[in-house]
Amino acid sequence: MAGRIPVMDVMPVVDLGRQAAKATVGEPFPVTATVFREGHDQLAAEVVLTGPDGTRREPVRMAPYGEEPDRYRAWVTPDAPGPWTFEVHSWSDPVATWDHDAGLKIPAGVDVDLMFLEGKLLLERVKATVPKKAKAQHQVLSAAIKAATDGKRPVEARLAQLQSDDLAAVLLAYPVRDFVTVEGPYPAYADRTLALSGSWYEFFPRSEGATRDEVTGKVTSGSFRTAALRLDAVAAMGFDVIYLPPVHPIGEVNRKGPNNTLTPGPDDPGSPWAIGSKDGGHDALHPDLGTFDDFDAFVARANELGLEVALDLALQAAPDHPWVTTHPQFFTTRADGTIAYAENPPKKYQDIYPINFDNDPTGICREVLRIVRHWMSHGVRVFRVDNPHTKPLPFWEWLLKEVRRTDPDVIFLSEAFTRPAMMHALGSVGFHQSYTYFTWRTARWEIEAYLTELASESDHLVRPNFFVNTPDILHASLQYGGPAAFKIRAAIAATGSPSWGVYAGYELYEHVAVKPGSEEYLDSEKYEIRVRDWDTAEAEGRTLTPYLTRLNEIRRAHPALQLLRNLTIHSSDDENILVFSKVAGEGPGADRVIVVVNLDPHATRETMIHLDLPSLGLDWHDGFTVHDEITGEDWHWGQHNYVRLDPGHEPAHVLTIRSTE
Repeated sequence: MAGRIPVMDVMPVVDLGRQAAKATVGEPFPVTATVFREGHDQLAAEVVLTGPDGTRREPVRMAPYGEEPDRYRAWVTPDAPGPWTFEVHSWSDPVATWDHDAGLKIPAGVDVDLMFLEGKLLLERVKATVPKKAKAQHQVLSAAIKAATDGKRPVEARLAQLQSDDLAAVLLAYPVRDFVTVEGPYPAYADRTLALSGSWYEFFPRSEGATRDEVTGKVTSGSFRTAALRLDAVAAMGFDVIYLPPVHPIGEVNRKGPNNTLTPGPDDPGSPWAIGSKDGGHDALHPDLGTFDDFDAFVARANELGLEVALDLALQAAPDHPWVTTHPQFFTTRADGTIAYAENPPKKYQDIYPINFDNDPTGICREVLRIVRHWMSHGVRVFRVDNPHTKPLPFWEWLLKEVRRTDPDVIFLSEAFTRPAMMHALGSVGFHQSYTYFTWRTARWEIEAYLTELASESDHLVRPNFFVNTPDILHASLQYGGPAAFKIRAAIAATGSPSWGVYAGYELYEHVAVKPGSEEYLDSEKYEIRVRDWDTAEAEGRTLTPYLTRLNEIRRAHPALQLLRNLTIHSSDDENILVFSKVAGEGPGADRVIVVVNLDPHATRETMIHLDLPSLGLDWHDGFTVHDEITGEDWHWGQHNYVRLDPGHEPAHVLTIRSTE
């Protein structure tokens, strides 16, 4: 049954409150609700947060929100990690009702004495609730009560005293609540900051430090020791996470050759995602990469540099994985007695056996949890999960809750390029982040719609991670856009999402596909070791490293870019010019960032852009100084501004507001 002052359609609520909404320590999130009542009396509502320690925080008053009538919103901020709840409290507000009626009746000379008497009685109710030590508030209330009863003063003066800002502040702090209705509690879970905001860099350890014999052409694999030498460069670019594809033994049966061929040579290393061989399975290391002492040293060095190590969790097996012998029930046996390999018709993955979670769910759950805890014991606190949408949701819900129960700092990134419903469901059962459709959003209208969706529609379910490329995805915009396209995509990813990622080779402008129309790299690193001459490229200035470094510096310097729910889309007269802003904080100390990007990598664009200044905390007619964080230039701006962006020079402005006039 509805309460006396009904509260309906509360958000964020996930799965009818059975799952926790996404929250992050220090990140404001909005609570909205429809609140209404019968008749014409005024009402009020507030949000009450309860922290992991069971302590209720100070209530936050809700305000009317949006164009829909009776919709209210308040922003609340968890200040500690762990499970939170929130409630929406609504009540009849007799003080607001009196203020509304008095503002109409008293100036019109209707029921003047009666209205002042009713005001006096209400103020006395308020005064009785104010602590005696709050002397300033008592003085304000006493003065208002005296004005209400002082018939010798002009009516206008008495009413002004009862509608003063000082009194309004006291009444806001000590409201009179009649017919209180409580809706909730609803759960939210506040994760550590890296669950929301971070810069990811992916490399294959076997390629880092790999060498090629100039005479024979034979490639010698890199290792954890040689890859550790590359960590300094990754950290210097400002990345927070170093993500490693699978580092386990690679199957020899049905091994793939270069460019996913079925004819590998004797020295071809195979795909790291074909996990398992005579050397071990998911809890083992590829012998070429080194020992667990080497891995531990790699993790330690990364941590020294401020990097967290993310490891790939790919729940699948090569035909010669130990599980095939020890746990054959983990797989699907076909009518002819063979074990089914992975398929995505017409694609076939003969080197991979998918796991059948219906055959032995208890055994699989126990084994996967063991594997995850095994790598956690070696310093891994972040996992990138391969294809989670091909495994049952109840399994993920169980696994993620088990890990969170003992190790709430461990983060899981979902690599699920699939239907929105599944992506949202994976987020709702506990995945902290998700890969997104960003890679395929290139037109202005697509990007605007997607940024809006992620920031204000699915934010309680999914935290995005904008990878500009992956070993699987080389978008056509990068294949044919030239160096400018690499800058454009990096600028949008680094500023449009609090988490973003880069796969090694992006800074070298690697852009050649295996064939026209394909998003697969030519000579893909998934199937062979890639030897890169970083030093020569850097020395000759043929890298995007300085640009990536600057973007990460800007991200770290500006809290607004570390948040998700604070994005506003602005307009421009050119369909190739994207404009959005992010704001953190309020008042003169607010951090305000405006991003303007030319989406056309082939042509200079000049146009007018139009800013929604109130969304930036400014008045419509304010002038202000913007500073370009990339070029260092300053301009005087207002609501309407001319921009000219040459992709051959700088395709994007990342502007901060330095001062207002």
